[in-house]
Amino acid sequence: MNVASHTASSAGGAAPIIELVALNRTYRTEEVEVRAVRDVSLTIERGEFVAIMGASGSGKSTLMNVLGCLDRPTSGEYRLAGRNVAELERSELALLRNRKIGFVFQSFNLLARTSALENVELPLLYSVPLVPQRERRARATRTLESVGLAARMQHVPSRLSGGQQQRVAIARALVTAPELLLADEPTGNLDSRTSIDIMGLLQAQNDAGLTVVMVTHELDIAAYCKRIVVMRDGEIIRDEANAERRSAAAERAALDAAEQQARLA
Repeated sequence: MNVASHTASSAGGAAPIIELVALNRTYRTEEVEVRAVRDVSLTIERGEFVAIMGASGSGKSTLMNVLGCLDRPTSGEYRLAGRNVAELERSELALLRNRKIGFVFQSFNLLARTSALENVELPLLYSVPLVPQRERRARATRTLESVGLAARMQHVPSRLSGGQQQRVAIARALVTAPELLLADEPTGNLDSRTSIDIMGLLQAQNDAGLTVVMVTHELDIAAYCKRIVVMRDGEIIRDEANAERRSAAAERAALDAAEQQARLA
């Protein structure tokens, strides 16, 4: 049985960033029918930081693809920032996705022979209206500075650590100033310390007003979010506020203090 959709009020009366009503996504072949998402109703307000959790096959990745307008639901309704995506033509949908959504992936998806700066500029090449070259460079530079990579802008991915590559990927997602950031297992390829840093960066963006929806199978990573949604067999089985939210900034400060004390001992 599905959990009732979240009912927090949108700031300033604006439409929620995400509204799903009885949404289904079914895959069919000649031999089998798979209901990957089953009658999901979910509302995510602007400014939330939501973790979507579940085991492999729970439907969380399919749901993320629908949220990112990379896949269309079989039935039900999806409204993105008040727009019913089913009513949009392919070109309108691509434009809405480009303007409203930033994507962060576990595998980084950076161009291997292209500098960090050029990787971050890439989404602006497809913006409508066209962003002039000088402005593209300036916006990419500012965004990389905001994620702590001012000294690494000209480095290609192979000269960056895993955490630095993920920061480039986050900067690329942020450079278009999206209203919604979708992160698919953003710490999956990172060690524990670097994962704390990345979650700190996402928390800072959320504190500045960006809505973040993150897929993860790790409970300790979901603990950094404000709200946790759990899926099983395509359905939402739990949806609740995280009353014991972890602070990545506080944890990193504690780690640094402990290391400093150890060096002085």
